[in-house]
Amino acid sequence: MNTLEDFLKRDASLYPDKIAIFCQGNRLTYAQLYGLVCSRSSEFLPFKGKAVVFPNTQDADFIITYLAIHMAGAVAVPLEKDCPEDRFLHIQKEVSDTTFEDAIADILFTTGTTGKSKGVMIGHQAILADGENLIEAQGFNNDTTFIISGPMNHIGCLSKIFPVIMCGATLYILEGMKDINAFFDAISWAEGKVATFLVPASIHMLLFYGSKKLRQLAHKIDFIETGAAPITHTDMSKLCEMLPTTRLYNTYASTETGIIATYNYNDGRCTEGCLGKAMKNSRFFITEKGTIACQGQTLMSGYFGEEEMTRKVLRDNTLYSSDLGNIDDEGMLHILGREDDVINTGGFKVAPSEVESVALERPEISDCICIAAPHPIIGTVLKLLIVSDGDIDKKGIARYLQSKLESYKVPFFYEKVECIHRTFNGKIDRKFYR
Repeated sequence: MNTLEDFLKRDASLYPDKIAIFCQGNRLTYAQLYGLVCSRSSEFLPFKGKAVVFPNTQDADFIITYLAIHMAGAVAVPLEKDCPEDRFLHIQKEVSDTTFEDAIADILFTTGTTGKSKGVMIGHQAILADGENLIEAQGFNNDTTFIISGPMNHIGCLSKIFPVIMCGATLYILEGMKDINAFFDAISWAEGKVATFLVPASIHMLLFYGSKKLRQLAHKIDFIETGAAPITHTDMSKLCEMLPTTRLYNTYASTETGIIATYNYNDGRCTEGCLGKAMKNSRFFITEKGTIACQGQTLMSGYFGEEEMTRKVLRDNTLYSSDLGNIDDEGMLHILGREDDVINTGGFKVAPSEVESVALERPEISDCICIAAPHPIIGTVLKLLIVSDGDIDKKGIARYLQSKLESYKVPFFYEKVECIHRTFNGKIDRKFYR
Protein backbone atom coordinates (compact mmCIF):
# COMPACT_ATOMS: atom_id res chain seq x y z
CA MET A 1 0.00 0.00 0.00
CA ASN A 2 1.83 3.10 -1.25
CA THR A 3 -1.03 5.58 -1.34
CA LEU A 4 -4.37 6.24 0.32
CA GLU A 5 -6.02 5.29 -2.96
CA ASP A 6 -4.49 1.78 -2.68
CA PHE A 7 -6.38 1.36 0.58
CA LEU A 8 -9.58 2.59 -1.06
CA LYS A 9 -9.22 -0.05 -3.78
CA ARG A 10 -8.75 -2.70 -1.07
CA ASP A 11 -11.83 -1.44 0.81
CA ALA A 12 -13.96 -1.70 -2.33
CA SER A 13 -12.94 -5.34 -2.57
CA LEU A 14 -13.22 -6.27 1.12
CA TYR A 15 -16.21 -4.11 2.14
CA PRO A 16 -18.08 -3.30 -1.11
CA ASP A 17 -21.47 -2.78 0.56
CA LYS A 18 -20.26 -0.96 3.67
CA ILE A 19 -21.14 2.73 4.00
CA ALA A 20 -18.00 4.76 3.36
CA ILE A 21 -19.56 8.25 3.46
CA PHE A 22 -22.85 9.60 4.79
CA CYS A 23 -23.63 13.24 4.03
CA GLN A 24 -26.81 15.30 3.74
CA GLY A 25 -29.00 12.21 3.81
CA ASN A 26 -27.03 10.47 1.06
CA ARG A 27 -24.77 7.47 1.47
CA LEU A 28 -21.98 5.97 -0.59
CA THR A 29 -20.72 2.42 -0.17
CA TYR A 30 -17.04 1.66 -0.65
CA ALA A 31 -17.78 0.06 -4.03
CA GLN A 32 -19.66 3.19 -5.12
CA LEU A 33 -17.00 5.54 -3.78
CA TYR A 34 -14.19 3.68 -5.53
CA GLY A 35 -16.15 3.63 -8.81
CA LEU A 36 -16.79 7.38 -8.64
CA VAL A 37 -13.15 8.13 -7.81
CA CYS A 38 -11.93 5.99 -10.72
CA SER A 39 -14.39 7.68 -13.08
CA ARG A 40 -13.52 11.20 -11.87
CA SER A 41 -9.76 10.52 -12.05
CA SER A 42 -9.96 10.37 -15.86
CA GLU A 43 -10.81 14.09 -15.82
CA PHE A 44 -7.51 14.85 -14.12
CA LEU A 45 -5.20 12.65 -16.21
CA PRO A 46 -4.11 15.67 -18.32
CA PHE A 47 -2.89 17.27 -15.06
CA LYS A 48 -0.49 14.45 -14.13
CA GLY A 49 2.42 16.03 -12.22
CA LYS A 50 0.54 19.32 -12.00
CA ALA A 51 -1.47 20.94 -9.21
CA VAL A 52 -5.26 21.04 -9.27
CA VAL A 53 -6.87 23.82 -7.23
CA PHE A 54 -10.44 23.17 -6.05
CA PRO A 55 -12.78 24.37 -3.28
CA ASN A 56 -13.79 22.42 -0.21
CA THR A 57 -17.48 21.75 -0.78
CA GLN A 58 -17.71 19.97 2.62
CA ASP A 59 -19.45 16.95 1.14
CA ALA A 60 -18.79 13.58 -0.48
CA ASP A 61 -17.89 15.26 -3.77
CA PHE A 62 -14.91 16.92 -2.09
CA ILE A 63 -13.52 13.53 -1.05
CA ILE A 64 -14.18 12.05 -4.50
CA THR A 65 -12.34 14.95 -6.14
CA TYR A 66 -9.47 14.83 -3.63
CA LEU A 67 -8.87 11.10 -4.12
CA ALA A 68 -9.38 11.26 -7.90
CA ILE A 69 -6.69 13.94 -8.25
CA HIS A 70 -4.26 11.66 -6.42
CA MET A 71 -5.27 8.66 -8.50
CA ALA A 72 -4.53 10.62 -11.68
CA GLY A 73 -1.02 11.42 -10.45
CA ALA A 74 -1.78 15.09 -9.84
CA VAL A 75 -1.38 17.24 -6.71
CA ALA A 76 -4.48 18.25 -4.73
CA VAL A 77 -4.72 21.90 -3.63
CA PRO A 78 -7.95 22.22 -1.62
CA LEU A 79 -9.02 25.71 -0.57
CA GLU A 80 -11.63 26.90 1.91
CA LYS A 81 -15.29 26.58 0.95
CA ASP A 82 -15.89 30.31 0.64
CA CYS A 83 -12.51 31.21 -0.81
CA PRO A 84 -12.66 34.64 -2.51
CA GLU A 85 -12.34 34.41 -6.28
CA ASP A 86 -9.23 36.65 -6.32
CA ARG A 87 -7.42 34.37 -3.84
CA PHE A 88 -8.49 31.25 -5.77
CA LEU A 89 -7.22 32.63 -9.08
CA HIS A 90 -4.00 33.91 -7.47
CA ILE A 91 -3.13 30.50 -6.02
CA GLN A 92 -4.14 28.77 -9.23
CA LYS A 93 -1.75 31.01 -11.17
CA GLU A 94 1.05 30.47 -8.61
CA VAL A 95 1.01 26.67 -8.91
CA SER A 96 0.07 26.24 -12.57
CA ASP A 97 3.59 26.37 -14.06
CA THR A 98 5.20 23.88 -11.66
CA THR A 99 5.69 20.16 -12.33
CA PHE A 100 5.81 18.21 -9.08
CA GLU A 101 7.56 15.01 -8.07
CA ASP A 102 5.40 11.88 -7.82
CA ALA A 103 5.94 11.86 -4.05
CA ILE A 104 3.94 15.08 -3.51
CA ALA A 105 0.24 14.54 -2.86
CA ASP A 106 -1.13 17.83 -1.53
CA ILE A 107 -0.46 21.51 -1.07
CA LEU A 108 -2.35 22.79 1.96
CA PHE A 109 -2.47 26.53 2.51
CA THR A 110 -2.21 27.64 6.13
CA THR A 111 -4.66 30.13 7.64
CA GLY A 112 -1.94 32.77 8.01
CA THR A 113 -2.82 33.55 11.64
CA THR A 114 0.87 33.98 12.50
CA GLY A 115 2.03 35.56 9.25
CA LYS A 116 1.76 35.08 5.48
CA SER A 117 -0.37 32.14 4.33
CA LYS A 118 1.99 29.43 3.11
CA GLY A 119 1.49 26.47 0.76
CA VAL A 120 2.63 23.37 2.65
CA MET A 121 3.59 20.43 0.44
CA ILE A 122 2.56 17.04 1.86
CA GLY A 123 3.81 13.72 0.50
CA HIS A 124 1.94 10.44 0.04
CA GLN A 125 4.26 8.89 2.62
CA ALA A 126 3.33 11.57 5.17
CA ILE A 127 -0.39 10.91 4.59
CA LEU A 128 -0.01 7.20 5.35
CA ALA A 129 2.26 7.92 8.32
CA ASP A 130 -0.35 10.31 9.75
CA GLY A 131 -2.99 7.65 9.27
CA GLU A 132 -0.90 4.99 11.02
CA ASN A 133 -0.21 7.38 13.91
CA LEU A 134 -3.91 7.99 14.48
CA ILE A 135 -4.93 4.35 14.09
CA GLU A 136 -2.40 3.13 16.65
CA ALA A 137 -2.67 5.97 19.16
CA GLN A 138 -6.43 6.64 19.12
CA GLY A 139 -7.92 3.29 18.20
CA PHE A 140 -9.53 3.88 14.80
CA ASN A 141 -10.94 0.58 13.52
CA ASN A 142 -13.30 -0.89 10.93
CA ASP A 143 -16.34 -0.20 13.16
CA THR A 144 -15.54 3.50 13.68
CA THR A 145 -18.01 6.11 12.47
CA PHE A 146 -16.09 9.36 12.40
CA ILE A 147 -17.99 12.66 12.36
CA ILE A 148 -16.28 15.51 10.52
CA SER A 149 -17.74 18.95 11.14
CA GLY A 150 -14.73 21.18 10.42
CA PRO A 151 -13.19 22.29 7.11
CA MET A 152 -11.69 19.35 5.23
CA ASN A 153 -9.14 21.50 3.43
CA HIS A 154 -7.16 21.82 6.67
CA ILE A 155 -5.05 19.17 8.35
CA GLY A 156 -7.22 18.90 11.50
CA CYS A 157 -10.13 17.29 9.64
CA LEU A 158 -8.45 16.24 6.40
CA SER A 159 -6.12 13.98 8.37
CA LYS A 160 -9.10 12.02 9.76
CA ILE A 161 -10.03 10.90 6.26
CA PHE A 162 -6.73 8.99 6.18
CA PRO A 163 -7.33 6.49 9.05
CA VAL A 164 -11.00 6.10 8.08
CA ILE A 165 -10.07 4.85 4.60
CA MET A 166 -7.08 2.87 5.89
CA CYS A 167 -9.42 1.01 8.29
CA GLY A 168 -12.42 0.78 5.98
CA ALA A 169 -14.46 2.79 8.50
CA THR A 170 -17.35 5.22 7.93
CA LEU A 171 -17.23 8.99 7.55
CA TYR A 172 -20.20 11.20 8.48
CA ILE A 173 -19.80 14.74 7.08
CA LEU A 174 -21.45 17.84 8.55
CA GLU A 175 -21.22 21.37 7.18
CA GLY A 176 -20.21 22.78 10.55
CA MET A 177 -21.25 23.03 14.20
CA LYS A 178 -23.81 25.84 13.91
CA ASP A 179 -26.58 23.25 14.05
CA ILE A 180 -25.83 21.30 17.23
CA ASN A 181 -28.88 19.09 16.70
CA ALA A 182 -27.38 17.87 13.41
CA PHE A 183 -24.27 16.84 15.36
CA PHE A 184 -26.36 14.89 17.86
CA ASP A 185 -28.35 13.33 15.00
CA ALA A 186 -25.07 12.07 13.55
CA ILE A 187 -24.24 10.37 16.84
CA SER A 188 -27.68 8.76 16.99
CA TRP A 189 -27.50 7.67 13.32
CA ALA A 190 -24.46 5.44 13.82
CA GLU A 191 -25.15 1.80 14.66
CA GLY A 192 -22.14 1.62 16.94
CA LYS A 193 -19.95 4.18 18.65
CA VAL A 194 -18.73 7.39 17.05
CA ALA A 195 -15.60 9.51 17.17
CA THR A 196 -15.01 13.12 16.17
CA PHE A 197 -12.56 16.01 16.01
CA LEU A 198 -13.68 19.33 17.52
CA VAL A 199 -11.67 22.51 17.91
CA PRO A 200 -11.79 23.95 21.48
CA ALA A 201 -14.25 26.67 20.42
CA SER A 202 -16.72 24.01 19.25
CA ILE A 203 -16.28 22.02 22.46
CA HIS A 204 -16.96 25.17 24.49
CA MET A 205 -20.15 25.79 22.49
CA LEU A 206 -21.22 22.16 22.86
CA LEU A 207 -20.78 22.27 26.64
CA PHE A 208 -22.67 25.55 26.87
CA TYR A 209 -25.65 24.72 24.66
CA GLY A 210 -25.82 20.92 24.49
CA SER A 211 -24.64 19.50 27.81
CA LYS A 212 -27.91 17.65 28.55
CA LYS A 213 -27.97 15.86 25.19
CA LEU A 214 -24.26 15.15 25.42
CA ARG A 215 -24.80 13.30 28.70
CA GLN A 216 -27.63 11.29 27.15
CA LEU A 217 -25.44 10.16 24.26
CA ALA A 218 -22.26 9.62 26.31
CA HIS A 219 -22.44 5.83 25.87
CA LYS A 220 -22.18 6.21 22.08
CA ILE A 221 -19.07 8.40 21.98
CA ASP A 222 -15.86 6.39 21.67
CA PHE A 223 -13.44 9.32 21.55
CA ILE A 224 -13.19 13.03 20.87
CA GLU A 225 -9.99 14.64 19.66
CA THR A 226 -9.20 18.33 19.93
CA GLY A 227 -6.35 20.47 18.66
CA ALA A 228 -5.52 23.57 16.56
CA ALA A 229 -5.73 25.80 19.66
CA PRO A 230 -5.38 25.41 23.45
CA ILE A 231 -8.38 23.96 25.28
CA THR A 232 -9.12 25.42 28.71
CA HIS A 233 -8.80 23.27 31.81
CA THR A 234 -12.39 24.17 32.73
CA ASP A 235 -13.74 22.70 29.48
CA MET A 236 -11.45 19.68 29.79
CA SER A 237 -12.79 18.96 33.29
CA LYS A 238 -16.42 19.43 32.26
CA LEU A 239 -16.02 17.06 29.33
CA CYS A 240 -14.36 14.42 31.53
CA GLU A 241 -17.23 14.66 34.00
CA MET A 242 -19.91 14.40 31.28
CA LEU A 243 -18.18 11.61 29.32
CA PRO A 244 -16.56 9.39 31.98
CA THR A 245 -15.95 6.41 29.65
CA THR A 246 -14.96 8.39 26.54
CA ARG A 247 -11.35 8.81 25.47
CA LEU A 248 -10.62 12.53 25.18
CA TYR A 249 -7.51 13.40 23.19
CA ASN A 250 -5.50 16.60 23.05
CA THR A 251 -3.23 16.33 20.01
CA TYR A 252 -0.09 18.11 18.86
CA ALA A 253 -0.22 18.58 15.10
CA SER A 254 0.20 21.22 12.44
CA THR A 255 0.14 21.38 8.67
CA GLU A 256 3.95 21.43 8.65
CA THR A 257 4.60 18.69 11.23
CA GLY A 258 1.72 16.32 10.58
CA ILE A 259 0.18 14.41 13.48
CA ILE A 260 2.87 14.08 16.15
CA ALA A 261 1.59 13.32 19.67
CA THR A 262 -1.66 12.81 21.56
CA TYR A 263 -2.81 12.57 25.19
CA ASN A 264 -6.03 11.10 26.62
CA TYR A 265 -6.74 13.68 29.31
CA ASN A 266 -9.64 11.61 30.63
CA ASP A 267 -7.02 9.64 32.56
CA GLY A 268 -7.92 10.86 36.04
CA ARG A 269 -5.32 13.64 35.89
CA CYS A 270 -6.77 15.94 33.19
CA THR A 271 -3.43 17.70 32.74
CA GLU A 272 -3.80 21.06 31.01
CA GLY A 273 -1.38 21.73 28.15
CA CYS A 274 -0.29 18.08 27.95
CA LEU A 275 -0.04 16.62 24.44
CA GLY A 276 1.20 13.14 25.28
CA LYS A 277 3.91 10.93 23.89
CA ALA A 278 5.21 10.76 20.34
CA MET A 279 3.20 8.56 18.01
CA LYS A 280 4.48 5.59 16.04
CA ASN A 281 6.05 7.48 13.11
CA SER A 282 7.10 10.61 15.00
CA ARG A 283 9.63 12.03 17.46
CA PHE A 284 10.06 15.37 19.20
CA PHE A 285 12.60 17.25 21.31
CA ILE A 286 12.99 20.70 22.86
CA THR A 287 15.55 23.08 21.37
CA GLU A 288 17.89 25.36 23.31
CA LYS A 289 15.38 28.18 22.70
CA GLY A 290 12.69 26.12 24.41
CA THR A 291 10.74 25.47 21.22
CA ILE A 292 9.40 22.13 19.96
CA ALA A 293 11.21 20.36 17.13
CA CYS A 294 9.73 17.33 15.34
CA GLN A 295 11.13 14.45 13.32
CA GLY A 296 9.70 11.44 11.52
CA GLN A 297 7.73 10.45 8.46
CA THR A 298 4.83 12.90 8.87
CA LEU A 299 6.77 16.11 8.17
CA MET A 300 5.99 18.36 5.23
CA SER A 301 8.15 18.23 2.12
CA GLY A 302 8.55 22.03 2.21
CA TYR A 303 6.80 25.31 1.45
CA PHE A 304 5.74 25.73 -2.15
CA GLY A 305 7.87 28.34 -3.89
CA GLU A 306 9.60 29.34 -0.65
CA GLU A 307 12.98 27.58 -0.50
CA GLU A 308 14.54 30.07 1.92
CA MET A 309 11.56 29.92 4.25
CA THR A 310 11.67 26.12 4.09
CA ARG A 311 15.36 26.06 5.08
CA LYS A 312 14.58 28.22 8.12
CA VAL A 313 12.26 25.60 9.62
CA LEU A 314 13.16 22.29 7.95
CA ARG A 315 16.77 21.11 8.28
CA ASP A 316 18.28 17.62 8.51
CA ASN A 317 14.82 16.01 8.53
CA THR A 318 13.85 18.11 11.55
CA LEU A 319 10.98 20.61 11.63
CA TYR A 320 11.63 23.51 14.01
CA SER A 321 8.34 25.01 15.22
CA SER A 322 7.61 28.27 17.02
CA ASP A 323 5.73 26.45 19.77
CA LEU A 324 7.20 26.70 23.27
CA GLY A 325 7.17 23.48 25.23
CA ASN A 326 8.80 21.01 27.57
CA ILE A 327 8.95 17.25 28.08
CA ASP A 328 8.12 15.74 31.47
CA ASP A 329 9.65 12.70 33.19
CA GLU A 330 7.13 10.40 31.47
CA GLY A 331 8.24 11.60 28.04
CA MET A 332 5.03 13.56 27.50
CA LEU A 333 5.04 16.85 25.63
CA HIS A 334 3.61 20.00 27.21
CA ILE A 335 2.91 23.16 25.20
CA LEU A 336 3.43 26.58 26.75
CA GLY A 337 2.25 28.81 23.90
CA ARG A 338 3.75 30.17 20.71
CA GLU A 339 7.06 32.03 20.66
CA ASP A 340 5.58 34.77 18.45
CA ASP A 341 2.45 35.13 20.62
CA VAL A 342 4.36 35.93 23.81
CA ILE A 343 3.72 39.45 25.12
CA ASN A 344 6.55 41.34 26.81
CA THR A 345 5.23 43.53 29.62
CA GLY A 346 7.25 45.15 32.40
CA GLY A 347 10.24 42.93 31.67
CA PHE A 348 8.17 39.74 31.94
CA LYS A 349 7.03 37.39 29.17
CA VAL A 350 3.38 36.33 29.21
CA ALA A 351 1.72 33.60 27.14
CA PRO A 352 -1.74 35.06 26.39
CA SER A 353 -3.34 31.61 26.19
CA GLU A 354 -2.64 31.11 29.91
CA VAL A 355 -4.53 34.30 30.81
CA GLU A 356 -7.40 33.38 28.48
CA SER A 357 -7.69 29.89 29.95
CA VAL A 358 -8.15 31.25 33.48
CA ALA A 359 -10.53 34.01 32.36
CA LEU A 360 -12.77 31.45 30.65
CA GLU A 361 -13.32 29.78 34.03
CA ARG A 362 -15.65 32.68 34.80
CA PRO A 363 -19.21 31.62 33.83
CA GLU A 364 -20.12 35.04 32.39
CA ILE A 365 -17.22 34.96 29.90
CA SER A 366 -18.07 32.99 26.76
CA ASP A 367 -14.95 33.98 24.81
CA CYS A 368 -11.94 36.25 25.23
CA ILE A 369 -8.49 37.20 24.00
CA CYS A 370 -5.51 38.70 25.83
CA ILE A 371 -3.65 41.29 23.75
CA ALA A 372 -0.89 43.84 24.16
CA ALA A 373 -1.98 47.45 24.67
CA PRO A 374 -0.06 50.72 25.08
CA HIS A 375 -0.07 52.64 28.39
CA PRO A 376 1.18 56.27 28.46
CA ILE A 377 3.30 55.72 31.58
CA ILE A 378 3.90 51.97 32.07
CA GLY A 379 4.46 51.08 28.42
CA THR A 380 3.08 47.79 27.11
CA VAL A 381 0.38 46.24 29.30
CA LEU A 382 -2.10 43.41 28.94
CA LYS A 383 -5.68 43.98 27.82
CA LEU A 384 -8.50 41.42 27.99
CA LEU A 385 -11.24 41.60 25.37
CA ILE A 386 -14.34 39.80 26.65
CA VAL A 387 -17.45 38.36 25.02
CA SER A 388 -20.38 38.09 27.44
CA ASP A 389 -24.18 37.97 27.22
CA GLY A 390 -24.54 40.43 30.09
CA ASP A 391 -22.63 43.21 31.77
CA ILE A 392 -19.09 42.41 32.92
CA ASP A 393 -17.72 43.07 36.38
CA LYS A 394 -14.24 44.30 35.48
CA LYS A 395 -13.05 44.53 39.09
CA GLY A 396 -14.47 41.10 39.89
CA ILE A 397 -12.73 39.54 36.88
CA ALA A 398 -9.46 41.25 37.81
CA ARG A 399 -9.68 39.97 41.40
CA TYR A 400 -10.35 36.45 40.13
CA LEU A 401 -7.35 36.55 37.83
CA GLN A 402 -5.19 37.91 40.67
CA SER A 403 -6.16 34.88 42.75
CA LYS A 404 -5.05 32.49 40.01
CA LEU A 405 -2.11 34.17 38.25
CA GLU A 406 1.12 35.97 39.03
CA SER A 407 0.55 39.73 39.25
CA TYR A 408 2.36 40.52 35.99
CA LYS A 409 -0.05 38.21 34.11
CA VAL A 410 -3.16 40.10 35.24
CA PRO A 411 -4.50 42.45 32.52
CA PHE A 412 -4.54 46.18 33.13
CA PHE A 413 -7.46 46.93 30.79
CA TYR A 414 -10.79 45.11 30.25
CA GLU A 415 -13.23 45.69 27.41
CA LYS A 416 -16.45 44.01 26.36
CA VAL A 417 -16.67 43.19 22.63
CA GLU A 418 -19.26 41.55 20.38
CA CYS A 419 -17.02 38.70 19.26
CA ILE A 420 -13.44 37.45 19.08
CA HIS A 421 -12.07 37.21 15.55
CA ARG A 422 -11.32 33.60 14.70
CA THR A 423 -10.29 31.80 11.54
CA PHE A 424 -12.78 29.44 9.88
CA ASN A 425 -11.17 26.46 11.66
CA GLY A 426 -11.61 27.92 15.13
CA LYS A 427 -8.22 29.46 15.89
CA ILE A 428 -8.05 32.89 17.48
CA ASP A 429 -6.86 35.25 14.74
CA ARG A 430 -4.11 36.92 16.80
CA LYS A 431 -2.67 38.63 13.74
CA PHE A 432 -5.91 40.63 13.48
CA TYR A 433 -5.22 42.22 16.89
CA ARG A 434 -1.56 43.09 16.35
